[in-house]
Amino acid sequence: MKERIIVIGGGLAGVESAWRLANEGHKVILYEMRPQKQTPAHKTDKLAELVCSNTLGGTELTTGAGLLKAEMSLLNSLVIEAAKEARVPAGGALGVDREIFASYITRRIEGHHNVEVRREEVERIPEDEIVIVATGPLTSERLTEHIRELVGYDTLYFYDAISPIVEAESVDFSKGFWGSRYGRGGDDYFNCVLTEEDYRRFYEELLKAEKVQPKDFEKAVHFEGCLPIEEIAQRGYQTLLFGPMKPVGLVDPETGERPFAVVQLRKENAEGTLLSLVGFQTKLTYPEQKRVFRLIPALRNAVFVRLGSMHRNTFIQSNRVLTPFLNMRKMENIFFAGQITGVEGYVASSATGILAGINAGRLAEGKELVVPPAETMLGSLVRYVTGKEGELQPMNPVFGLLPPLEKRVKDKKRRKELFAERALNKMREWVEDFQRG
Repeated sequence: MKERIIVIGGGLAGVESAWRLANEGHKVILYEMRPQKQTPAHKTDKLAELVCSNTLGGTELTTGAGLLKAEMSLLNSLVIEAAKEARVPAGGALGVDREIFASYITRRIEGHHNVEVRREEVERIPEDEIVIVATGPLTSERLTEHIRELVGYDTLYFYDAISPIVEAESVDFSKGFWGSRYGRGGDDYFNCVLTEEDYRRFYEELLKAEKVQPKDFEKAVHFEGCLPIEEIAQRGYQTLLFGPMKPVGLVDPETGERPFAVVQLRKENAEGTLLSLVGFQTKLTYPEQKRVFRLIPALRNAVFVRLGSMHRNTFIQSNRVLTPFLNMRKMENIFFAGQITGVEGYVASSATGILAGINAGRLAEGKELVVPPAETMLGSLVRYVTGKEGELQPMNPVFGLLPPLEKRVKDKKRRKELFAERALNKMREWVEDFQRG
């Protein structure tokens, strides 16, 4: 019988690790503290519950997230499998129905004969067993303290924000139009139109709105890729027009002109009965969210089924602590995966879970640990977070991480196509190599 392996955390990274190990014949104990102990962001007891956006990013190979998803498919990703089952229209992005997605993964994990799911909080990491820590950005306070002891450095944190969701029936669809930017993806988004006067009033009230303040002992440090909308607004009157409210690539079919500003609504479930405000993550108080967001003409009578909120995201300085195999430099039997390593987003978190699972299994079998080639998106991302000089800030999968092509290509799209082609070829070769070994 193969050595058992412990996975702490039932989020995207944790389920990927458990799935990989279980399918390779390892006995896995997967710890998930919910519902015994909830987090400030989760609402259910399901594994892999999505608490922020319901999209896993772009699907085109010319995007970092799209390329990484293609690599994950070559690695038999459970998250990608579930996303295909739960897919909802989202333009060029991979959107999912949250309930179907989480239920599918929960069913697959709990039904696997090599996985035992234990619903309890882990307060200390077992140091004499092979362990994958995949507790995510909302690691419990007691376990966070133990992680601090293990890594020897202060664990950094930043604040992530959740966007509100409204009932579709409460939206005034006469105050906007359906369509994606530049016509890509069909009519997957509803664009709430704002005139210049609407925008001015919204902007002024947004700046004046009351916000939820961090606790005295916490300092709010925001990741640039997920700033609260009011934080963006404070940078200038037109900043939102170049961010979440940008009208670029959209033409109002009624006027034939580009709107002054828009707020995009995206389907949250397969039925389209719930719509989320795209890019409207916020730390406004609940009453202020209702007041200010109802200044958007199409949302004047909006019924909010979920309001935005802020929660602490915890991650370690992986470049000081981890090897590219995602295990600790000073304790090879302890691996980390997911957002706690400093990668950003659902897809990157899931992908690191796969790699941690591969290497934890290989360590248990006495095999050499592996990392994908630098030419792959996963390989370059892992090398970045474990090898960056200086302070680490969360990183998305982006083409800028990849080593340059042998020959210079001026056309940007063609260059990305060649990057993707090279990455997938390298990933296929790598998978074949380590499976033989």
